[in-house]
Amino acid sequence: MTTFQISDTVGKIVRDRPSPSRLFEQAKVDYCCGGKKTLDEACRKQGIDPQVFLTQLEAIATSSQEPELNITTLSLTELADHIEQTHHAYLHTELPRLERMVTKVAAVHGEREPRLLQIKDIFLAVSQELATHLQKEERILFPMIRQLEFSTVIPSSHCGTIANPIRQMEFEHDDAGVALEQLSQLTDNYTPPEWACNSYRAMLDGLLNFERDMYQHIHKENNVLFPKAIALEQSKSNQN
Repeated sequence: MTTFQISDTVGKIVRDRPSPSRLFEQAKVDYCCGGKKTLDEACRKQGIDPQVFLTQLEAIATSSQEPELNITTLSLTELADHIEQTHHAYLHTELPRLERMVTKVAAVHGEREPRLLQIKDIFLAVSQELATHLQKEERILFPMIRQLEFSTVIPSSHCGTIANPIRQMEFEHDDAGVALEQLSQLTDNYTPPEWACNSYRAMLDGLLNFERDMYQHIHKENNVLFPKAIALEQSKSNQN
């Protein structure tokens, strides 16, 4: 039985079955910011045969025995809580650690590998932007979403409709996506040179895990949380 179609959007595929997400990551097929593209479009953009990729997806979906969190069944509040407790908590801890690592490695090895200076600048910039981004979600958007879910009427807000702050968060997600692509390119897909010291290798491992977590994080917001919040607000607006 076919599980997926090449006409499915990549965001829908990972939303419904998270297990293939690593295959998307390995192939550099963007399922978070680029989640609205069909599998066919996303594969062709990367020069991948869509049918071959579809077969690989089917194999993973069929063989995966790992229990998966079905985020589509979570309430808005439960999903917002999950994102904060999982992805925001990870970033609050990991961003400062990676800032120290990229700074140290660039200082020690930047003369031999000038790209490390670019990596440092890009990461420090995206880290600062993410710190502000997390605050806006935790203090403004997520409380709005929770209030919307439990209110019988649409809560009033200086933001107007909830789509306004969501649109801003999606713009910022796109900016983060660009930074992730740049980091991947500058590190040769996080591959250490033969001469790399342990700190260099640990930095690349940390950046790879950062990329993987960000893809999952943005996917859950762009493709699940945000559309459900907008749909709920529209539904309540129609009832009033």
